[in-house]
Amino acid sequence: MDFVKLLFVSPEVNPSNRKALSIPVFNPFDKYGRVFTFSWLGFMVAFLSWYAFPPLLTATIKDDLGMTQQQVSNSNIVALLATLIVRLIAGPLCDRFGPRLVFVGLLLCGSIPTAMAGLVTNPQGLIALRFFVGILGGTFVPCQVWCTGFFDKKIVGTANSLAGGWGNSGGGITYFIMPAVYDSLVHSQGLAPHKAWRVAYVIPFIIIVVLAVTMLFTCDDTPMGKWSERHIWMKEYNPQKGNADIVDIISGNPSSRTSGTPSISQIVAVSDAEKKGAEIPNNNIDTEAQTTGQVGILDTTTTSPPPSHKETLSIMFSLSTLAVALPYACSFGSELSINSILGDYYAQNFPYMSQTQTGQWAAMFGLLNIVCRPAGGFVADLVYRYTETVWSKKILLVFLGVIMGAFQLAMGLSNPKDEATMFGLTAGLAFFLEACNGANFALVPHVHSFANGIVSGTVGGMGNLGGIIFAIIFRYNGSHYARSLWIIGVICIAGNMLLSWIRPVPRGQTTRP
Repeated sequence: MDFVKLLFVSPEVNPSNRKALSIPVFNPFDKYGRVFTFSWLGFMVAFLSWYAFPPLLTATIKDDLGMTQQQVSNSNIVALLATLIVRLIAGPLCDRFGPRLVFVGLLLCGSIPTAMAGLVTNPQGLIALRFFVGILGGTFVPCQVWCTGFFDKKIVGTANSLAGGWGNSGGGITYFIMPAVYDSLVHSQGLAPHKAWRVAYVIPFIIIVVLAVTMLFTCDDTPMGKWSERHIWMKEYNPQKGNADIVDIISGNPSSRTSGTPSISQIVAVSDAEKKGAEIPNNNIDTEAQTTGQVGILDTTTTSPPPSHKETLSIMFSLSTLAVALPYACSFGSELSINSILGDYYAQNFPYMSQTQTGQWAAMFGLLNIVCRPAGGFVADLVYRYTETVWSKKILLVFLGVIMGAFQLAMGLSNPKDEATMFGLTAGLAFFLEACNGANFALVPHVHSFANGIVSGTVGGMGNLGGIIFAIIFRYNGSHYARSLWIIGVICIAGNMLLSWIRPVPRGQTTRP
């Protein structure tokens, strides 16, 4: 009962960083619950447009525009290419301007080409349009950075995986919504197929704009308020007195001093040490207090100034960043590429199914994100609390990645013609693949914690790079989907094993996200 209660009530807050210690999933009136809700909902509606084309590309759009299979594949690749670029840019932008404004900006920019779908008259126009719609895929980065800034390290894996998983489920929901909207326009409104699929894309445009504007005016940048003031405000907490004094960490002048709390110089020293990846100086700051968060230690995920360009490159290309980026390229890259072809794969192996039927079965793969991705983050948080070492998250990530590759091998080598076998293998693949995504972003906040936006953007961008590489594999294997699947499975197993030895957190850097 206590667990259920935590889903509705305002959360207990860590006094040292103002981050929530529980997730008020069903309380959008609380600022933490509101940020969580808009994080996953914003990413979900972005998916609603970003992946709105594949469900209708199987037959309707492909026939109307006279597209070849290669042109369909090219449009899938181009959509991922745009997202790759945007995610790499969005990471540093989140560190500089805050994830909320970046989130809103990406939603509004991506909504414009969505509304322009009705202007497309040829395959080249669709390919160009999907490139700009791909901007919406970049919303994953501010989604994860925003959650990391509002939820404590004890539950950040669960928060990130819930937001990412529920958002990713938009890839499955769109397989239901777009064919349903199209069928309604044709059968109920009497529109010709040529017009119906174009009109259908007005729906995602309206939803995205309404949600972006609501997010802009109802949510906070950080638990402390405005992003521009994150360096000025923090709480310096004295458990004996129960007070919370405001401190200006720029000028170094506290409004009052309390006994038993660290000085400003000590706090800044901690921040500087974290930023440089060095050991945190003790300076008589209680070690247990650092661990439990019962004093005013500066939390670098929300208060550090943005890194320089040199530091940004160093972070992006460090081994620790690579150790989470490549597994994500395998897991999320697989998800993106498989989402694009799954309807066609089902239609090939089960030719008696209609476009709507194959779309509904393909939706299962994306909809399982509602459960599977959060499961990966929840288990990662669980083993972290039990073992008190980030290595436990790393080992879990590698395990899930290898099993994911094994399912791709099994599916590709068997190429099932039986519905039960095909859908069973697809469900098993979805569980381990999506849990791997969740476990990955449970680990990401620990890596270079002072530059979480850069790490999140790099890892998210690598996910899209993986999607592009795997989409190219599907393209050059044509309709031999099974062969592409086992090739990707081999890559995923090798990629996860190759980087399993790398430390999850750089040596000498604090593991506190």
